[in-house]
Amino acid sequence: MTVTEDSVRWGILATGGIAAAFTADLVDLPDARVVAVASRTRASAEAFAERFGIPRAYGDWESLARDEDIDVVYVATPHSAHRAAAGLCLEAGRNVLCEKAFTLNAREARELVALARERGSFLMEAMWMYCNPLVRRLKALVDDGAIGEVRTVQADFGLAGPFPPSHRLRDPAQGGGALLDLGVYPVSFAQLLLGEPSDIAARAVLSEEGVDLQTGALLSWESGALASVHCSVVGGTGTTASVTGAAGRIDIPGGFFHPDRFVLHRDGRDPEEFTADPADGPRTSLRHEAREVMRAVRAGETESPLVPLDGTLAVMRTLDTIRDRVGVRYPGEAAAGSADTE
Repeated sequence: MTVTEDSVRWGILATGGIAAAFTADLVDLPDARVVAVASRTRASAEAFAERFGIPRAYGDWESLARDEDIDVVYVATPHSAHRAAAGLCLEAGRNVLCEKAFTLNAREARELVALARERGSFLMEAMWMYCNPLVRRLKALVDDGAIGEVRTVQADFGLAGPFPPSHRLRDPAQGGGALLDLGVYPVSFAQLLLGEPSDIAARAVLSEEGVDLQTGALLSWESGALASVHCSVVGGTGTTASVTGAAGRIDIPGGFFHPDRFVLHRDGRDPEEFTADPADGPRTSLRHEAREVMRAVRAGETESPLVPLDGTLAVMRTLDTIRDRVGVRYPGEAAAGSADTE
């Protein structure tokens, strides 16, 4: 689909909290128009449409997917439904921004990527961390050799909870557990800097339902680099990150996936603090990924260089392997297997 108007027209698929947060940022962008929303129930879609002044509300996903007045669909369902929802939109010729974790497993991710490439449609994982200006600055420093060759990466993301068994984070049918919901951030941060690991070790504490309550993984690379990543839904962590190289270190003191500052330590020099530009908006803003999607679709690109599809596939393979190591399976995966790393 070619965008022919100055404004990019968005459709929102799902009406939960992340959909509301993204839509709130979209409506503040002068070159974005939210023209339709869909939910499994018309009442939910109509309430969401009234809240944000959206002209069309659908009580089913198919109608949104077939709406030719939409340039991009933002898929904000639980990740257990990403394959179905994003696939439906891609089949109908829509461009898609799909929340993370991108899918339940690497097999589903490959299917979506293949479908987008076959149809020539734009597809991107909503890994807003990769689009954050301060994270991009950190990566540029590392790539330019500011701390030398990377030796270690550390990152954590944990919520205190407690979450009842009925909560989506505890529900296997919704892809529950700490790893896919929270652990995707530390894993993605490590792979942003080092690429796909060559070996993975992991341990987890599982719930009675069979999802991971907390997981720790050690990722290793042939270069000798190591990454320690941790996620939890039973303990609130500092959400810190650190990257150590042969000649220095970068520390993110908190909220590493949407930082407001980081500190560069280089051998023989005073520490340097890098802070977010106030003009970029609140640290929780999702506008940066929205702007990247709109830039790409206007340019006729089918994927973003900031969030490349091959990188998304590599992260999904890592998440599969971690789940395989700790024994987490979701409904329907017993036969096909979750650790699908082809």
